[in-house]
Amino acid sequence: MSGYETIIYEVDGGIAQITLNRPDRLNAISYQLMGELDDVLTKIEESPEIRVVILTGGTKCFCAGADIKERTSKQATSMEVYDNFHRSRRVFKKLENLPKPTIAAISGVAMGGGCELALVCDFRIASDTVKIGVPEVKIGVIPAAGGTQRLPRLVGAAKAKEMVFIGEPLDAKEAYRVGLVNKVVPVENLLEEARKWAAVLLERPPLTVKMAKAAINRGLEMSLDNALEYEAQCATLLFSTEDRLEGMRAFVEKRRPVFKGR
Repeated sequence: MSGYETIIYEVDGGIAQITLNRPDRLNAISYQLMGELDDVLTKIEESPEIRVVILTGGTKCFCAGADIKERTSKQATSMEVYDNFHRSRRVFKKLENLPKPTIAAISGVAMGGGCELALVCDFRIASDTVKIGVPEVKIGVIPAAGGTQRLPRLVGAAKAKEMVFIGEPLDAKEAYRVGLVNKVVPVENLLEEARKWAAVLLERPPLTVKMAKAAINRGLEMSLDNALEYEAQCATLLFSTEDRLEGMRAFVEKRRPVFKGR
């Protein structure tokens, strides 16, 4: 199931997989790819059957970043450049706030916009071949799809400045050490590992996962006191769900819970 040219979209057993599909351009982000990603995210958000999303470029290459060749084919005005940044930010934010858990399965190069695309996913599983970073400084620009903001929140300001100012990529070992990726696996096991994580997430109560994601994502944008209040509101809403009752009953009865998303 696809119908797209720059991505492959598949759904199986509640898991949606989006595979970037521009191998001749190392899966670089073109305007068409951005539009197709925007469209498929709308489909995923509106589908109650889809519970988990895997985003990958396959085992050879995740994404080399923005399609520089396309973007330098004509001289854009400042307003056009700003509009393009705004469009990219909107789609990335849409993926980041998708009310379903997302897993980036990254391998090979994940540079510039490719790194930033991985950053908006909830989890990042890397192959041992990964090279991930934000090299934009080398062509006279900065990461402008969230790299200067999400990286410091994830790896700390000092490491983020090193990555942004110098522009050298991290290998898999260093990316894991600084907390940029959740796990590193052999390249041949990458997609299998992503599906294992997805299978575990399918067993969790979907409303609880949705609320937990909102509490974390929105809480990071608030003061601690406001974030704690928002957390309490989320927890209160969950207390009235059937899944909360089922989870607690199953715990007392020492059996496996069956969650229904209600």
